[in-house]
Amino acid sequence: MAKTIFITGGARSGKSRLAEELALSRGAPLLYVATGSAGDGEMAERIVRHRARRGDDWQTIEEPLDLVGVLQGHDGFFSATLVDCVTLWLSNLLFHHAEEPAPVLAEVRRLAALLPSLGTPVILVTNEVGMGIVPDNRLARKFRDLAGEANEILAAAADEAWVLFSGLPIRLK
Repeated sequence: MAKTIFITGGARSGKSRLAEELALSRGAPLLYVATGSAGDGEMAERIVRHRARRGDDWQTIEEPLDLVGVLQGHDGFFSATLVDCVTLWLSNLLFHHAEEPAPVLAEVRRLAALLPSLGTPVILVTNEVGMGIVPDNRLARKFRDLAGEANEILAAAADEAWVLFSGLPIRLK
């Protein structure tokens, strides 16, 4: 049975670095599932930096929507799979489904149900977006609520959960 690790925290809190360290401790080969895409120059630069930091032990798959399909299709071929990040995946799904959260949460539940059956350990990186001010527009509030609910579902499904504050990891379970 796979071990699922859930990592959350604020932006630039060290989540990806911790996730990469945990994956590397399992040895190569490793799979990195990137849910974001280079929509602008700044994001393209981030992607280049992240790939350079990871090095040759990693195979990268960019998949903005079908996370469940990628995990199923690549199970058993890697020492660990790192998904970075759930928050971008949720955003992609929300826009794909015309800003309707119900089908997005159905996909999150599908992912949570899949995780225990995988042979490859999975590390999920997500953002904690609900600790700030209440957003001033409907879509941002909808996304904040969706991300909170999705994080609850995935954290409950995980064997281990971490939160990072200012680069400091705190184990939740």
